[in-house]
Amino acid sequence: MKNALLMSLAMLIAPLPLAAEETSRTIRVVEGQGCECCTKWTEYLQEQGFDVTAEERFGVLLIQHKIDLGVPAEHYSCHTGQIDGYFLEGHVPAADIRRLLEERPDAAGLAVPGMPYGSPGMGPEAKREAYDVLLVRKDGSSEVFTSYPAADNI
Repeated sequence: MKNALLMSLAMLIAPLPLAAEETSRTIRVVEGQGCECCTKWTEYLQEQGFDVTAEERFGVLLIQHKIDLGVPAEHYSCHTGQIDGYFLEGHVPAADIRRLLEERPDAAGLAVPGMPYGSPGMGPEAKREAYDVLLVRKDGSSEVFTSYPAADNI
């Protein structure tokens, strides 16, 4: 009985084990078929420490995937990623993905509409055109999450 009591007390005062990382590092990417910049974004994510699985879809199948995830049509790009319940539409920088996972806003995901030059996978950042990363709410509304100014040497 005494040993059981001591064991119970020891369990109460012992430090709790650290929880495993609460967010996944795996991003599932659905790419446009044969799209080189989709592949470059996937490679960029891997270089940034994410595990990436990728598959190609063409035309209607790719659009249907975006619709199923709730990506507003005005925010479409060439590929769509998913991580921890969020979508990542287009050439979203790794820093914004990490911030999304850290802050965990009540949102559907992030979007970089179109294919801005100099965004990850779209040419050198040193020649970047200005673009915004948008936080897309579950109702389809959006707001600027991060703004990236044009590079000085354009």
